[in-house]
Amino acid sequence: MDILIAIADDEALFRRGMRLILEDYSGLKVIIEAENGQHLLDCIRASDELPDVLLLDLKMPLMGGIEAAEIIRREFPSILIVVISSHFSKAFIINMIEIGASAYLGKNTAPDEVVETIRMVREKGFYYNTEVMGIIRENIMSPMQTRANREQIIDITNREKEVLQLICEECTTQEIADRLFISVRTVDGHRNNLLSKLGCRNTAGLVVYALQNGLVNLK
Repeated sequence: MDILIAIADDEALFRRGMRLILEDYSGLKVIIEAENGQHLLDCIRASDELPDVLLLDLKMPLMGGIEAAEIIRREFPSILIVVISSHFSKAFIINMIEIGASAYLGKNTAPDEVVETIRMVREKGFYYNTEVMGIIRENIMSPMQTRANREQIIDITNREKEVLQLICEECTTQEIADRLFISVRTVDGHRNNLLSKLGCRNTAGLVVYALQNGLVNLK
């Protein structure tokens, strides 16, 4: 089944070029092109099918990517957001990850990496390259944990901790099931429990929370 994609960028040449690049790869289909955040929301609301992945620019007229992402996370939480922006600063990256972006790429990213990111995000729920993961560690992780955080940690079972560790290691649901000798349905159940217990909106949020609160050990 094709991965359905929406592209939101105020540069028509970028949108058209990105569409041509993506559709040259098998299994990718662009169903929405939008020139700003409001246009994007109008297109999604009017569409018969939702995109699986959104490629989102940040700086756009009328409504920028940040505001659009906040609305999409509320109205269409199943859509996975991949930011592609010329603004590759720590502040923008941290802000978008906290909003719920599943990946963050610069506009100078090679086409193969964009395609790989789309596929990994669709398969695993998030995909942070080495540079972005370094920024997460430097700016989101906190060496000190509050008592409230510690109390929340106690509420997580050992099995849920194992699942969370493997999620952060970028394992797929099937890979987690195989490594823990449990079913895919059981893995999904543990993930849903973690989302509920930790107050996260998506898998990317689980990764950020886990790193921030020292729940996992990543080398």
